[in-house]
Amino acid sequence: MSRIGRQPITIPEGVQIEIDSGRVKVVGPKGELELKIPEGIKVEQNQQQIVVSRSRNDKKTKANHGTIRSLINNMVIGVTQGWEKELEVVGTGYRVNLEGNKLVFKVGYSHPVVVEPPEGIQFEAADNKVKIKGINKELVGNWAAKIRRIRPPDPYKGKGIRYSDEVIKLKPGKAAKAGSAGGQ
Repeated sequence: MSRIGRQPITIPEGVQIEIDSGRVKVVGPKGELELKIPEGIKVEQNQQQIVVSRSRNDKKTKANHGTIRSLINNMVIGVTQGWEKELEVVGTGYRVNLEGNKLVFKVGYSHPVVVEPPEGIQFEAADNKVKIKGINKELVGNWAAKIRRIRPPDPYKGKGIRYSDEVIKLKPGKAAKAGSAGGQ
């Protein structure tokens, strides 16, 4: 049995769970999320807990067991606390501004790059840092990755858009290689 899948999910105050015909709907103070449950996985609510179990022991059902439990837990956290990713814009002349609800990046291209948020995502920008907020963990993470892809960190100087906790290991340039080879 999956170690993660066996753990019950505690339902906090103010969160309502609706389980019906292969769907789980989580409603909380920040919004509502819905998840389709695959065949072979059973979701039950006991007082203030959700228990995820499986009815079959085939490979695919075993793989889905812990995953579905984690997704439901992420939904509960999302509708109560929300999810957030923070990115940094690093580099001389590289800037980000929030115009209305759109992000405008000036990161060395001939034109500014404008990013509009989808429904359920909010952007914040200050001091060349961008915060992506929302209740859906998957959506927040995907949008953070899309924004990072606009200008990934350069491996030589470190310029670009990176996660705030990301560590960039810089490569030595040509001068460092030539200096060490010439001193024989």
